[in-house]
Amino acid sequence: MIRFPLLLLSLLGLWAGGVFAQQLLDWTPEEIRTVEKHGPWPPSPVRDPSNKVSGTPAGILLGEHLFNDPRLSGDGRVSCATCHQAGREWSDGLARARGTVELDRRTPSLWNIGYLHWFGWDGAGDSLWAQSIRPLLDPREMNGGPARAAELLRGDAALACGYEKAFGSAPGTDDERLLVDTAKALAAFEATLVSPRTPFDDFRDALVAGNREGASRYPLAAQRGLKLFIGDANCNLCHLGPRFTSGEFGDIGIPFFVRPGEVDPGRLGGLGRLAASPFNLLGKYNDDATGNNTRRTRHVQRQHTNFGEFRVPGLRQVGRSGPYMHNGSLATLEDVVRHYSEVSPDRLHSDGIPLVRPLGLTAEQSADLVAFLRSLDAEPLARPRPAPLCP
Repeated sequence: MIRFPLLLLSLLGLWAGGVFAQQLLDWTPEEIRTVEKHGPWPPSPVRDPSNKVSGTPAGILLGEHLFNDPRLSGDGRVSCATCHQAGREWSDGLARARGTVELDRRTPSLWNIGYLHWFGWDGAGDSLWAQSIRPLLDPREMNGGPARAAELLRGDAALACGYEKAFGSAPGTDDERLLVDTAKALAAFEATLVSPRTPFDDFRDALVAGNREGASRYPLAAQRGLKLFIGDANCNLCHLGPRFTSGEFGDIGIPFFVRPGEVDPGRLGGLGRLAASPFNLLGKYNDDATGNNTRRTRHVQRQHTNFGEFRVPGLRQVGRSGPYMHNGSLATLEDVVRHYSEVSPDRLHSDGIPLVRPLGLTAEQSADLVAFLRSLDAEPLARPRPAPLCP
């Protein structure tokens, strides 16, 4: 009479503690090796040799102040943080970005952006600082211009002091140089935006270490979704590595028509703008005297198969950063999974290498894949206010 209640309480305690709440699916050695390639997380800090203030505390601090300063814009009302909001996963939550009247693209998240080698949906930037210049100049976005940035750095005592600490001299008289330095400070800050560890990372580490108890805490639906992700669905062919992206470009069957008679050429147009930019890595503002970082820009070829290709986004924080696709055309993760399940081959370019095929997922498989994708999310730590530039 006494033993049964005690046994029942003991079992209930084990259930509440998670021993029976989940279980571990069978994982083959090959699957474990594949899962292992999606970590560890977080990665080592990144430094860009083309940007002399990349990774420096003074450059990062100056960049954070400039990132939040609306005076960089032509009307004094728009800052980088207007569209890249910390509380919205460093995006704005909108299907269409501010000012993108021409191309109708959404604002990409800045999470983990410092680890890329092409920037923007079309790869028109070959460095993070070059990409940071574009919205400063674009009349549809911040509409600031070189003179605006230069006047701010020279005229604001705190920013001028911060600039001198970061770059080693007071702001000079070359407005374009000060525009570039503004962008390099912005890039130094943006490269510090590394997304938090997630439930997937805990599972990955436990699975690789052979810690069955730790791995068993990962929900079964997420485990099934991960098996599908690295298995039959082959999602990891493009969403690979710790950041879940190749950083390259592909046509995934999203319509590229912006409006009747207008199209978004994607990577094809981006490569043209990259070649024409005075701020690319082949230009005079590259701080890497060795020239080792120019090879990718020098040898990339603009081909018709690039038409309608867009950058493969990373999947960390993906469940928190909709809407989705380069044009914000899909509202939810469920919509994204449905797109890949039902994508029409007729929407893919006939002259390119097909990256996707209709997966034909069942309702349960779709739910499992969404469960896995949501396990790549975590609540970020609150960011403290930046320290004064010159206390």
